[in-house]
Amino acid sequence: MGAGDYPPGLDAFIARRVDEIVAQKVEERLAAMKPKGPPSMTIIATKGTLDWAYPPFILASTAAALGWDVAVFFTFYGLNLLRKDLSSLKVSPLGNPGMPMKMPFGPGWFRDVDWNIPNIVQAGIPGFESLATGLMKKTIKNTGVADISDLRALCVESGVSLIACQMTVDLFGYDKEDFLPDVTEYCGATRFLPMAQKADVSLFI
Repeated sequence: MGAGDYPPGLDAFIARRVDEIVAQKVEERLAAMKPKGPPSMTIIATKGTLDWAYPPFILASTAAALGWDVAVFFTFYGLNLLRKDLSSLKVSPLGNPGMPMKMPFGPGWFRDVDWNIPNIVQAGIPGFESLATGLMKKTIKNTGVADISDLRALCVESGVSLIACQMTVDLFGYDKEDFLPDVTEYCGATRFLPMAQKADVSLFI
C-alpha cells in the first residue's frame, strides 16, 4: 500500500488524533508548571513534658509564619499539650543523659557549670522532678524564651490545625471540655495519615 492508498477519511482521523494528543500533553505540561500552592507540613506530637512541648509548637508556628499549611496530630502523652491548663507540664531529667542541668541564678561561673546529676540521686530525692521543672521555667524566663502557652496561642492565631487523637482521648478517659476550644478536630490515624502522605514535610516528635 502506497502513501496515497489509505482508506478514505483515515488521514483526517490521524490528524485529529495527533491534535488531541498534542493538546493533552500541552495541557498536562502547563498544569505541571503551575505552582501547586504553599508548602505543607504535618507533625505527630507524642511527648507531654515541658521540654518536649517546644519542638512541635516552635516548628509549627515558624512554618505557619512562612506561609506553610501546618497540621499537628497530638497523640498519647502529646495530647497533654492541648489541655486548657498547661501548668502540670514538667521536665523529666531522670534517664535523660542529654540534659545536664545549669543553674539559672548565681554568678557567671556558677551558671556555666553542667550539673550532671546521677540517676540514683534523681530517683532517690523526693521532689527532684519538681525542682528541675522550676529551674527550667526560671531559665526560660531569664532568657526571654516564649512559654508554651504563648507558642500555642501563636499557632492558633497563625491557622495551624491542632488535631487531637480521638483514640487517645477515649483511652485516657478525657472529655473534650478538658481541651482548648481551638482544637481543629478529633480524629484517628485513618484521617490523619492521608494528610501526612500529601505533605511536603512530615515529622515525628
